[in-house]
Amino acid sequence: MNNKTLYSSGGLMLAAVLAVAVIILANASLTSLRIDLTESKLFTLSEGTVNIIQTLDEPVELDFYFSRDTLLGYPGLLNYGNRVRDLLEEYAAKSSGKIKLTVIEPEPFSEEEDQAVASGLQGVSINTAGDRAYFGLIGSNSTDDEASIPFFQDSREAALEYDLTKLIYNLANPQKRVVGVISSLPVFGGPGMTPGQPPEQAWAILGIMSEFFDVRNLGSSPYKLDDDIDVLMVIHPKELKDDALFAIDQFILAGGSALFLVDPLAEADRSQPDPQNPMAIPDLDSDLKVFLEGWGIKVVDSKLAADITSAMRVQTRSARGPQETLYLPWLRLGEDSFNKDDFTTSELKVVHLGTAGIIEQDEDSKVEMSSLMQTTKDSMQLERDLILFQQDPNIILENFESSNQRQNLAVRISGKVESVYPDGKPNATEDDKTEFLKEGNINLILVADTDILSDMFWVRTQSFFGVDIPQPIANNGDFVVNTLENLSGNTDLISLRSRGEFSRPFEVVETIRREAEDKFRDRERELQAKLTETEQRILGLQRESGESNLILSKEQNAEIEKFQTEQLKTRKELRAVQHELQKNIESLGTKLKFINIGLMPLLIMFAAIFIGLYQSRKRSA
Repeated sequence: MNNKTLYSSGGLMLAAVLAVAVIILANASLTSLRIDLTESKLFTLSEGTVNIIQTLDEPVELDFYFSRDTLLGYPGLLNYGNRVRDLLEEYAAKSSGKIKLTVIEPEPFSEEEDQAVASGLQGVSINTAGDRAYFGLIGSNSTDDEASIPFFQDSREAALEYDLTKLIYNLANPQKRVVGVISSLPVFGGPGMTPGQPPEQAWAILGIMSEFFDVRNLGSSPYKLDDDIDVLMVIHPKELKDDALFAIDQFILAGGSALFLVDPLAEADRSQPDPQNPMAIPDLDSDLKVFLEGWGIKVVDSKLAADITSAMRVQTRSARGPQETLYLPWLRLGEDSFNKDDFTTSELKVVHLGTAGIIEQDEDSKVEMSSLMQTTKDSMQLERDLILFQQDPNIILENFESSNQRQNLAVRISGKVESVYPDGKPNATEDDKTEFLKEGNINLILVADTDILSDMFWVRTQSFFGVDIPQPIANNGDFVVNTLENLSGNTDLISLRSRGEFSRPFEVVETIRREAEDKFRDRERELQAKLTETEQRILGLQRESGESNLILSKEQNAEIEKFQTEQLKTRKELRAVQHELQKNIESLGTKLKFINIGLMPLLIMFAAIFIGLYQSRKRSA
């Protein structure tokens, strides 16, 4: 071995030792340093977080319980725990001493474990010996208020910063703002629909709202509103009495903020048919015209928003067996449907709606209206009665004709308006008459859908170590809380929500699928038209020959055989369309897999070979 080779080998060994030393040193001292390479910047500390932690008036103590040794056999949770600890240390570093972090590793049967249990942390049994692991957070403020995260779920890692900041914010602001809810829907739960059924649970949206607000149930038609209400939330108003309407009128004219959710077809409405007319469909739409008409705003009567680009896919049965098809009235709105200049919708990724209405403004309206959520241009106004009487999504699809314009689904309304009760409180006695506002500036948000709140449209329940935990599949809850916070004057937490992508659909694949399905439906219509034409020819031949309908002539038999041949040919074409659809999708999937799995490693390998050859030639020269 010559000296040149010896030196080269020694240099490589020294470089390897230095590399290992640098990695160990960096791992020990640079744990809070990270580079966020995610497309949505999921793990970059946001401006909202910085604003909250740097404006803390009093210290907040955080106790992070992490059973590190007990979780050694669970590398996923172990690594996630390290990331949570690193992020908490970054919070503490940026808080100028206002956040005091303590990392605790509770041993089995120790005082720390007793404290974790007493504080409500969720211990998870991980072996037959009964050892329990803890992976949660307890926060407290100077007045001994406590908030906790019982167990960090790795499925919520994209929302980690939001969960941590929310906990700190609630401790720093223990006095919650008040949201008064008027609703004719069972959002607060209630008795079962029939005797013997278990009571209905409160909707998940209330749990989300209660984390930030003092939520009060005002009933379906309150006589008056509490003076300390910060935001009024009116859900599916139906048959509101004059006292309730007057109270709402005076509240918004006095500067009170409001969120109105109305619906031309509320799928969660439990109204029963009229006993006097049991065959009639019960009234399932909201009624707020007394206000909207005076402002020059309307939710179009008996019309639903249909959008073939944003329509959800549902399972249906057909002659070819189960298949997926688009259901036009159920919408899955993407980022292009949201107003990116408004705090309430700027960070949303996806929102699910069901049988939503359409909001329009009259030309002579004096209020300002700005859209928050819209359909795409590939939409139309669908007749509500078609949805009520037609259950086949394919029939509904056949009625689709694009209007080539967007439809407003949620809007912000502001401006100076007059009272809808210019003579004061209706039916008031002499003793009950008081001063009232005849005009004022309103500030409210109107949503033409109530199903946006329903669990079935945005929540799925998952079992986590034997505990059922609701998991959001859309930003519906974020939109509602964003709206309430914005109306009550706070926007710091809004920038943290919805930073994770709940679903990452292949847009090219969806386009290919939609084009093929359009072609597929066209061929089905042609086949149905040919069937109708052939039946008419058969009837015509029978009338001409005067023969019984049970006896077919040669011409009739020939016509039927001709149709059957054409039918078989068309079915082959339909199968070819479906085959081509699947082929295109599989081909695209193969290309994506090659790029993600094969191409990048190949590029790195070729780059390494090129650099190695270049260095070798350089040394030889």
